[in-house]
Amino acid sequence: MKKVLSGIQPSGNLCISNYLGAIKNWVKLQDTHECIYLIVDLHSLTVEQKPADLRNRCYSFAAQYIACGINPEKSIIAVQSHLPQHSELMWVLSTLTYLGELNRMTQFKDKSKGKDKSINLGLFSYPVLMASDILLYQADFVPVGADQKQHLELSRDIANRFNTRYSDTFTLPEPYIPKEGARIMSLQDPSSKMSKSDTNDSNYISLLDNPDVILKKIKRSVTDSGTEITYSDKKPGLQNLINIYSSFSDISVDDIVKRYEGKMYSDLKVDLADIIIDKLKPVQDKYNILISDKSELDKIFKIGRDKAAYLSNKTLSKVYRKIGLIKSIK
Repeated sequence: MKKVLSGIQPSGNLCISNYLGAIKNWVKLQDTHECIYLIVDLHSLTVEQKPADLRNRCYSFAAQYIACGINPEKSIIAVQSHLPQHSELMWVLSTLTYLGELNRMTQFKDKSKGKDKSINLGLFSYPVLMASDILLYQADFVPVGADQKQHLELSRDIANRFNTRYSDTFTLPEPYIPKEGARIMSLQDPSSKMSKSDTNDSNYISLLDNPDVILKKIKRSVTDSGTEITYSDKKPGLQNLINIYSSFSDISVDDIVKRYEGKMYSDLKVDLADIIIDKLKPVQDKYNILISDKSELDKIFKIGRDKAAYLSNKTLSKVYRKIGLIKSIK
């Protein structure tokens, strides 16, 4: 089977955009692909973290992966920092990456605005670590959003550069674009993507939000002027709510619009909140069981680490041999 690799930084709170845009598709891919799903904790260090919070989020994100349907018997669930191969390959790849390429990275430009002297090297070299994550496992496909496409292209360029210099070694990864899945926007600012790291928690619905909080956030979400429920770019707030409704219910946009013909925005909002609460309840119930036993999550991490290490060591040993490093005697 073809390999798929993806991961999420353990920062902020996993929200419905992570589920609808990524995790829901990850679950489907388990039956048709060899899947590796990482908790990329090393990437999160580009921003100062509270150590205890970072550790807790790693456990929490793993429990949420599984509660959403990622099966550790079908897929590899691993913590990036448990595998030193990522950092080792990153150093090799950094010698094949040009400063000009990294200077052109849009995400670096956006995140470094106004920081000048306080920009850390990790933020600048972030795309090289991401390339290492992908190339280490010979991933065929990488599910990426619009903000990561540039990084995937760099991964392909680095892989091609290595293959040309030392002979074929790395698989050139392709972006995986799901056939379905709407882009979920902020509840308060529908011109911006919903983000788990948003400082205003009214902008997103966390996978762990309780029913009262979900209802309150949906009721307060931005709609638009007028009263007619239509699906139009001229009504981005309403359009976003309909997209969320459709994604959670599997009811088409057209059918939703027909269902609420002549009704008020408040009718749609209350029903949408009920749908989200209903869909998240089994996830939250399973999560509460999983997070209460971190020793079981540690076992899953160990199994994932060992499987991932087997794959990554094969690639790393091949890379070291080709670039001329002496093999270590065990």
